[in-house]
Amino acid sequence: MLNKSDILARRGLTLSRQVLKRLHSVGIVVQSSVTLQYQQSAGRYVMRGIESGGAVGDFGRYVTFCGSDGMALPFLHPIDSIAVNGVHAVVVAPILVRIELFRAGRTWQLLITRHQQGKSEKGHRPLIESSLLFRGVNGFTESKLSCSTNDLGALQVPRFWSRSGEELAIPSMFGEGVAAAARGAGCIGCSHAHFLTAPAELALGAGPA
Repeated sequence: MLNKSDILARRGLTLSRQVLKRLHSVGIVVQSSVTLQYQQSAGRYVMRGIESGGAVGDFGRYVTFCGSDGMALPFLHPIDSIAVNGVHAVVVAPILVRIELFRAGRTWQLLITRHQQGKSEKGHRPLIESSLLFRGVNGFTESKLSCSTNDLGALQVPRFWSRSGEELAIPSMFGEGVAAAARGAGCIGCSHAHFLTAPAELALGAGPA
């Protein structure tokens, strides 16, 4: 039987219907689901995720992915769109760590979860094995993003506390990923990935900016 942590790890960040409706109304689209896909050529299963999200005014939502060691992963391919604050890039890997952030003003919700292929019985498709790595509720940043400047360089990583007032340290290996997701959740009119990186062949072919 699944406990609350298992359910949270599978479903992702829990937001109220009112919040989801508001996000939808302003065009912030986040695809936080992680799916299991089979690679015929390699004969293996991989996890698939989509970096997505952005911000408008005083609130934003963003999801990105990294490896189990916290390192940035190369995306499979970017996703171009005429809309902003939506999908940015697709990533596939044997193991994905999902980093989700929701921002309302200076208050933040954070969820970090790990996803990989689970055990399977012969002849049956395996399930996804998901685990909760960190949950931060009602985190806070001193600085507030300016709608006029969109100064992401000044945006702080939120701090979180337990119910008893003790500070909860975000696992250091995921610090860069959380910082990137925070920039994404503060990026007004976001149109690019903040943490997934371009594959080597694309980076080499891009030339100087």
